[in-house]
Amino acid sequence: MKVNVVWKGQRKFAATGESGHSVLMDASIEAGGEGKGVKPTEMVLMGVAGCSGIDIVMILEKMREKVSRFAIEVDGERADTEPKRFTTIKVTYKLEGEMRPANVEKAIRLSLDKYCSVSNSMNARFAFAYEVNGIRYPETGFMA
Repeated sequence: MKVNVVWKGQRKFAATGESGHSVLMDASIEAGGEGKGVKPTEMVLMGVAGCSGIDIVMILEKMREKVSRFAIEVDGERADTEPKRFTTIKVTYKLEGEMRPANVEKAIRLSLDKYCSVSNSMNARFAFAYEVNGIRYPETGFMA
């Protein structure tokens, strides 16, 4: 896999993947950028959500579970000192449809522990929660 990243002045970079799709990255205004693009650290969390989301949908399809809606929230906690890496990433998966909660949890675990190359490339602790038709598992907190 290969991407091409080109500097666009100040703190902006345009990245294009092998797929031909592009994204603009920029530092926040507080960090001297114009804030006109996605911060690279935000892209990391987006990658976790996209990668695990794709896995979960595929796994649930194989289980013959019917997903009608799916949203993902990701909260990354970072170290206070440089390089300020992500130390903990909490993911909340919100699904609607006809599916068994136990199969949703199994699909999430398979993605985060085995299939998602993004989460498995990171040196962070992952925790998750999920909702099926508005019912949260676990009721409070997150699972490891």
